[in-house]
Amino acid sequence: MIAAAVIGGTSLAGGIGTIFGAILGALLMQSLQSGMALLNVDSAYTNIVVGVVLVFAVFVDQIYRRRVK
Repeated sequence: MIAAAVIGGTSLAGGIGTIFGAILGALLMQSLQSGMALLNVDSAYTNIVVGVVLVFAVFVDQIYRRRVK
């Protein structure tokens, strides 16, 4: 569940994350998937939405890392 760790705040470029952040990321990802399943969204679209959320999280992480340096 790399997506949960990234959404929880762990950087893919190497970094330190927190357990709370990873749990929060996993909760967000599972809520997103369960909500879309309840709405009878096709699994292909569910995967696309999860991918977009993951790409957005990586994008925000990259912007944050550039500003901190």
